[in-house]
Amino acid sequence: MNRVIEAIHREYDSLLRNPLAGANRIRDIVLLLCLLLLCANAAFALPQSAAVPGGIAIVALGEHNNAPRVYYLGKRVMVLQDGGHWQAVVGIPLSAKPGRHTLRVQPQGAKDRSVTFTVGAKQYDEQHLQVPPRMVNPNPEDQRRIARDLKLSAEAYRTFRSGDRITTRFILPVEGRYSSPFGLRRFFNGEARNPHSGIDLAAPTGTPVRAPAPGRVLATGDFYYNGNTVFLDHGQGLVTMYCHMDSLAVKTGQTVETGQILGTVGATGRVTGPHLHWSVSLNDARVDPLLFLAPEIVAQLVQ
Repeated sequence: MNRVIEAIHREYDSLLRNPLAGANRIRDIVLLLCLLLLCANAAFALPQSAAVPGGIAIVALGEHNNAPRVYYLGKRVMVLQDGGHWQAVVGIPLSAKPGRHTLRVQPQGAKDRSVTFTVGAKQYDEQHLQVPPRMVNPNPEDQRRIARDLKLSAEAYRTFRSGDRITTRFILPVEGRYSSPFGLRRFFNGEARNPHSGIDLAAPTGTPVRAPAPGRVLATGDFYYNGNTVFLDHGQGLVTMYCHMDSLAVKTGQTVETGQILGTVGATGRVTGPHLHWSVSLNDARVDPLLFLAPEIVAQLVQ
């Protein structure tokens, strides 16, 4: 969005310097203003609600002068204002049981209270993959590396940075084929493993991977299972991860804008071919990335 604003300034300055070219310049400025409005609407759109394991619950919090603090399963929850009302945007873990779930709400200057919401049932498909044996039964040295990777990942996913303006409508990080959906119950060489906690987008090695929204680089590294990896912090417990990359173009602590290149697609780590594994975490719960995309993008992706 910042780039669009800069472009509008450039066109306006040019119009002042060259009034004779006014008609074309005014047309360009109008087009850029329309693009700015579209970006603004996308930036403040809430994610799609799907109150199931691996989904998102949008829970109304009632009237409050200021944003209350909200907790779910002991984790701080994103709170956004939509239409003048505060809403909790809750990530639901894949391990969540169907039924009534409770939020703890802490209004400023008032007593804590509880708000409940219902989680429905969802059955995910299975996927069976063949990978090199060491990727299923790592040796002691690899196990130590995996433990370090898990610690770093856990720290990244627990990040909660307060912020009033959060972008929760994403662009696709890579142009590719939707090759593996979220939530699959995965079997490697016949052995059950954790469900697929993101989506896979297959693309040729070297295809650019872009930031789907503004954020800050939490961590990068070469992980045993994930290969070359980037974690982005988008604020209020919204963290995204990009795996199996061939090359990285960002460093820890760097701020990125929507569309900025993070690196390129590759086949590093535990893979069967080049692709991007993209995970989205909300209040330390891995949720379906498709919920953060515009419905028309999802329809095109999964057709």
